[in-house]
Amino acid sequence: MTAKLELLTPQNSQLIFIDHQPQMAFGVQSIDRQALKNNAVALAKSAKVFAIPTTITTVETESFSGHTYPELLAVFPEAPLLERTSMNSWDDKKVRDALAANGRKKVVVSGLWTEVCNNSFALCAMLEGGYEIYMVADASGGTSKEAHDYAMQRMIQAGVIPVTWQQVLLEWQRDWARRETYDAVMSIVKEHSGAYGMGVDYAYTMVHKAPERVSHGPTLAPVPAV
Repeated sequence: MTAKLELLTPQNSQLIFIDHQPQMAFGVQSIDRQALKNNAVALAKSAKVFAIPTTITTVETESFSGHTYPELLAVFPEAPLLERTSMNSWDDKKVRDALAANGRKKVVVSGLWTEVCNNSFALCAMLEGGYEIYMVADASGGTSKEAHDYAMQRMIQAGVIPVTWQQVLLEWQRDWARRETYDAVMSIVKEHSGAYGMGVDYAYTMVHKAPERVSHGPTLAPVPAV
């Protein structure tokens, strides 16, 4: 049985964020940039809930790319930032050592740009490191839709597994009976999952009569204007 048939679990996977920096995001045209940030931060929060070993790598921070999204850093305030000059994270020894130290062959990847940094890392990590790569398509972005899509196709042809951030979250959770992570997962869903999150809020408050998530001022009854 191929290892790629195994589901992602909190015990068999690790995560790497590649170059989620403003200047890199400015060049993204394949996805709305606010949606991209939302998805990357949601993926980070998901990893935190399940204690997934996470690597954050950056490129040319001071000279070109700027600092990593503060919303992402806030999830991992103690994590070191592995600075590089190479477009390919695999070319930096610190990155290789971090991945090896985590001891897990399934690597979930979120990065910018899909056609450059993600593509080169994925192919080299597979070829030279023997890693399985799970590319989070909606938490990555390219300089055009074509650039992103064709890079994804190239990687898929080489054996990379395409996923989305919410797919990864729910694969890590797997069973709603796992109550130790249930509430945290629902919190991420409500904040980051759009219509799904709105549906959860609706079900909690209108069906199950749970209190609203936030406090607010009084609701004033209708007063007809006559």
